[in-house]
Amino acid sequence: MPNNQTKAITQGAMMIALFLVLIALAYYVPIISFVAFFVAPLPLAWYSATYNRNSSVGVTIVAIIASLFIGNILILPFSLILAATGFIIGDCLRQKKSKIYLFLATGTAILLTFAVQYIVLVRFFNIDFIEQSLMLARESYEKSLEYSASITGQEVPKEQMLQMFETLEMTMPSSITIFVFALAFIMIAVILPILKRLKVEVPKFAPFRDMRLPRAILWYYLIVLSINLFIQPEYGTAFYMVILNLSMILWVLLTLQGISFIHYTIDAFNYPTFLKVLATILAIPLYSFVVLIGIIDLGFNLRDWVKEKSEK
Repeated sequence: MPNNQTKAITQGAMMIALFLVLIALAYYVPIISFVAFFVAPLPLAWYSATYNRNSSVGVTIVAIIASLFIGNILILPFSLILAATGFIIGDCLRQKKSKIYLFLATGTAILLTFAVQYIVLVRFFNIDFIEQSLMLARESYEKSLEYSASITGQEVPKEQMLQMFETLEMTMPSSITIFVFALAFIMIAVILPILKRLKVEVPKFAPFRDMRLPRAILWYYLIVLSINLFIQPEYGTAFYMVILNLSMILWVLLTLQGISFIHYTIDAFNYPTFLKVLATILAIPLYSFVVLIGIIDLGFNLRDWVKEKSEK
């Protein structure tokens, strides 16, 4: 057997073992589970970035199967998502893909893995953990309202509560999508610096202040806004759900764009760094204003104006 193949098999076995250790820590050890969860894709990411795709696919499959031996069937969803994430990150790095491609591919991989597992659970095992979670949240909220009413003597209308949970249920697709891509971003931010130290070539991400979304996002937002204003989809319909979820995703993107512009302005005028933290925190309650800033930043070349003013 050639030396290169022997080396690939040996290092593949080592990466599988390390992956299993991290999975076990993430699943069984509460104190460090959070850190272990984000680092778990690292071994497979390194292997996929170093060796060809066929070898990487084989090692990834073996790692997923082997994870069943360190726990029960409940560990499988974690290992599937984390193994897929590691493989995609490493494969993108091996092919020297751009940072945007890496981010989108990682987020899509996590989302598809999650969706497939959810469909399998609902279809074959009649387990809908999303619906069950919403039911538990609703029951808990009802009990808290009853307790509050017994103290204050004021009852919250049940229609208001039901509408709130219906809206929450209808926006679940966009909420999951946003959460998944945020998760992908954190994993990439954690794993790439470590891979760089391991001599793997990684793309350099531009500072957050320089983030510029495609201008097409602005047109999508205007189209959705026009539909909400002039067509006004009927509440509860499939069309209403689509527009509601698109609106939520676009709001998040434009909020990020607005925060990015604020960070750019703070750096341009050399204001204290703590203002970035303060602005980011205030962006949550003031998201409507921040979305407006994001829209103006995309529609007009405000950054050149800020740069010109800061240099005077």
